[in-house]
Amino acid sequence: MVNKLISLALRNRVLVLLLAAGLFGWGVYSLRRNPIDAIPDLSENQVIVFTEWSGRSPQVMEDQVTYPLVSNLQGIPKVKNIRGTSMFGMSFVYLLFEDNVDLYWARSRVLERLNYAQRLLPPQVTPTLGPDGTGVGHVLWYTLDAKNLDLGEQRALQDWYVKFALQTVPGVSEVASFGGFEKQYQINLDPTKLNYYRIPLAEVLRAVKSNNNDVGGRKFELSDMGYIVRGLGYIKNIQDVENMPVGTFQSVPVRVKDVATVQMGGDIRLGIFDENGQGEAVGGIVVMRYGENADLVIKAVKAKMAEVQKGLPPGVKFTFAYDRSTLIEKAVASIRGTLVEEMITVSIIVLIFLFNWRSALIILIQMPLSIAIAFILLEAFHVSSNIMSLTGIALAIGVIVDDGIVVVENAYRHLAEAQAAEATAPPPGPDPEVVTYPQPTAAPAPQPTTV
Repeated sequence: MVNKLISLALRNRVLVLLLAAGLFGWGVYSLRRNPIDAIPDLSENQVIVFTEWSGRSPQVMEDQVTYPLVSNLQGIPKVKNIRGTSMFGMSFVYLLFEDNVDLYWARSRVLERLNYAQRLLPPQVTPTLGPDGTGVGHVLWYTLDAKNLDLGEQRALQDWYVKFALQTVPGVSEVASFGGFEKQYQINLDPTKLNYYRIPLAEVLRAVKSNNNDVGGRKFELSDMGYIVRGLGYIKNIQDVENMPVGTFQSVPVRVKDVATVQMGGDIRLGIFDENGQGEAVGGIVVMRYGENADLVIKAVKAKMAEVQKGLPPGVKFTFAYDRSTLIEKAVASIRGTLVEEMITVSIIVLIFLFNWRSALIILIQMPLSIAIAFILLEAFHVSSNIMSLTGIALAIGVIVDDGIVVVENAYRHLAEAQAAEATAPPPGPDPEVVTYPQPTAAPAPQPTTV
């Protein structure tokens, strides 16, 4: 079989060269399309359902949120396992699917089932799907270097400007903010004053909620002009909150400032983010979407940051706490350097021991061709170019080189022996004359006589 393949290749040299060129071009195309990352993604094929219910204990979250969701999400096609976790004010449900299931198909099935499970949850409790990322989707961590802004202003800048801009980058699933204080209006009620004015707490909550809203009217025409009537009620400052009416006492309106004090503060925090021991910082985590190219996503995010930088206040800039592109570039540079070093080393060894440039050329051609075929297979089996796969290719280069040297040296030796045997063989001439001589015959044996 091998002899037939060799003979076929020798008889169709042009076809073999065209096939090799086509494979090399296909490999270069696959290399450009194949996702590049630093570490392989070994996480489960999962969909996360997140539910928030502020102020509830873990036991209440387990009984009224986690258990109804887990019991009703069972039966989704191709689900291997369902895990539920309850904590203070939050519930997480992890649905693990089979490895061959498309992630977005799984998310659509979960979303269909959530529409049915919604009626079993308490009012105003809405479960949501987690981002379409993976366990290794955190590709970039950044912080805001803003010495002239306090932590509340930095967090507001991150939440209402930077985050929205970076979420528009293709391949970004989510930008999660961390650090600082989330600004909020805080109303500190005085129970004594509420009791004096005979105003229940629920009435204060209803009044504040209803007064922080715009209302619509209708349109009417006057003197060939159209006018739209609407009521403006959104809160803009602390005085707006203080002047909200919450009830009446002896025909006198009672406002919020009569029963409480209003201030601007930050939400309750369960932790802080400290950067290199130099104090608190505010920033975000860029989560890459499932199956995207990490290197291209990071480059696109950095390009978007350069545009966002123009709109930041003076003295505010981005700093990177974690950047996976550095590791990616080092891995790619390592495989490129290994390939060049081995090609040069093999060329020198072959030229020294065989002293034949054609033999060296054969070995040099097969190395990039073999690597190109390897990237074709990576693209076909949806395996990213990461440290593990690139290291495997680098190790395989040594095997390819060894085999090539052995085969080429053996072929070179056989050719040399054939040429030497042909040089020492006598020249061909006429066949010598063959003379035949008759062979003597034996005397016949005497016959017996009968008397």
